[in-house]
Amino acid sequence: MPVPAANAQDRDADAIAAALIEGFDRHYRLFREATQRAKALFEAGDWAGMQRLVRERIQFYDQRVGETVERLRSELRAPERDDEVWRRAKLLYLGRLIDHRQPELAESFFNSVFCRIMARSYFHNDFIFFRPAVSTEYIESEPPTYRSYYPGWDTLAAGLRSALLDVGWALPWADLDRDLGRVGAAMREYLGGQWPPAEANLQLQVLWSPFYRNKTAYLVGRIVNGHRQHPFAIAVQRDAEARLHLDTVLLDGERIALLFSLTHAYFMVDMPVPSACITFLRSIMPWLSRADLYTIVGLQKQGKTMFYRELMQHLRHSRDAFEVAPGTPGLVMMVFTLPSFPYVFKVIRDRFGEPKDIDRATVRAKYLLVKQHDRIGRMADTLEFSDVALPRDRLSPALLSALRLSCAGSLEDDGDELIIRHVYIEQRMQPLNLYLQRADAAEVERVIGDYGHALRELAQANIFPGDMLLKNFGITRHGRVVFYDYDEIEYLSDCRFRTIPEPPDPSYELLDDRWYSVARNDVFPEELAYFVLRAPAVREAFLREHAELLTAQYWQAVQAQIGRGEIGDFFPYPQALRFGVAGGGEAVGRRQRGPGRVAATTAQA
Repeated sequence: MPVPAANAQDRDADAIAAALIEGFDRHYRLFREATQRAKALFEAGDWAGMQRLVRERIQFYDQRVGETVERLRSELRAPERDDEVWRRAKLLYLGRLIDHRQPELAESFFNSVFCRIMARSYFHNDFIFFRPAVSTEYIESEPPTYRSYYPGWDTLAAGLRSALLDVGWALPWADLDRDLGRVGAAMREYLGGQWPPAEANLQLQVLWSPFYRNKTAYLVGRIVNGHRQHPFAIAVQRDAEARLHLDTVLLDGERIALLFSLTHAYFMVDMPVPSACITFLRSIMPWLSRADLYTIVGLQKQGKTMFYRELMQHLRHSRDAFEVAPGTPGLVMMVFTLPSFPYVFKVIRDRFGEPKDIDRATVRAKYLLVKQHDRIGRMADTLEFSDVALPRDRLSPALLSALRLSCAGSLEDDGDELIIRHVYIEQRMQPLNLYLQRADAAEVERVIGDYGHALRELAQANIFPGDMLLKNFGITRHGRVVFYDYDEIEYLSDCRFRTIPEPPDPSYELLDDRWYSVARNDVFPEELAYFVLRAPAVREAFLREHAELLTAQYWQAVQAQIGRGEIGDFFPYPQALRFGVAGGGEAVGRRQRGPGRVAATTAQA
């Protein structure tokens, strides 16, 4: 007997919903298993393995989406189902999220799969989760999101000891009593030199999982005393003798926010209920957006979802127009911005100006390289979007004209909207070349010094910027130099650093052309002085601290270190805050802002 049509539709919809939730659950199970391996790698000091794990985990989401798309196409013929089946599938999927521990991530997974399968004309609220449909409040976590301890101020060290030991690291401590004494002294100094009066509910709350990145594990928490909260992040490291020690404690909310900057690689942190972890982090860093926090803990797809919702919300409550971004126009990217929104939008041009000899696929590969690499606080992270719809009436005439002139192949008109087929989005920074035009002598000295340090740190991380022009670097809100233009980026190990050979005759130096052969990956560091450091004040400031960067020998020495498998040490906090380093130790607290002086701005390293 034939199955009634309505029942057949319900069965098809239920099968689609089941396949989608199975695909997501597999993704998050594998995501957590990978994240949990970070603890063993940290204990073993396998830093290369940690870097590989971070790179591999970034690819998990797209792999699981691809697997689910293939299953829906081959087994369930999902693209052929009518609209009512998909609407019903969304409702049935929603029902499966009522008691789910990661409902917001599962909603984004549904959207990703649906948008990969169906035409863009279906991307509206009937078929996808444009807004969150399931509340993430009060989701029970097992184990709990954070552990609570109830020491008094005088026994704070005992509470911190318990929190550290409860992590269960298999390594011994070099001198935990010494380190806890340093932490306690720094906290007391930060709070004004003495402990404030203890309230009845004085407690220490510590996130259940440490945050692993590079060679450090961070214990993140807060001290709750009455109506006040005091955040902290304790850096734990492994020494050459396989013993643990505390490297520093960060107490100022801004410094902790710098730790969570998107100019660093994503943390490895185990989160049974990610929304609860994000809520905890926002309680100690309220100026960081949920989008940024989801991204920095490795849930970059959810970060993109939250960012897009924030952008749409901002457009509803603002009136300014998108415009061409200030600065020197790039030969590869067309860059625009919305003045009231702290981001820039980058679209690959249809044709690149001379002397660029790369194609669109190469540019995309360079940006993927940065996404998967350790950004060490010196490279901006990017959000990569496809089919971004912007209201045409919010685009300035000059911007619209510029986009149609140089990026027509990436545009599509759709009613009152302009669709940009592919766009990169980064946090806005002031271009370094523009910043220097208005900087005084002291600031030129500081910023150019940091520019040199950025080049050194990138080199230690096996990154050569390629184009080291000042316009390709930016200044963050905290005055830090960050690289953000990636179309010529290379692995340092793939470059050949050379010294310009002596000319056969002095007259050769007057020729327009080089008198020596140059291969594609040849680099002549001394040219930096002629093509980048043109302004005398800039050149002199650079030479005072970084003259060796103009020699091929410096870069060759770094290549040799990389060839030996040496991985550099990168600290998202000043050397002066480190315990056991000259000038550090007990004075750590005084070098951080006191409570109540945290700037309520978006912090970025």
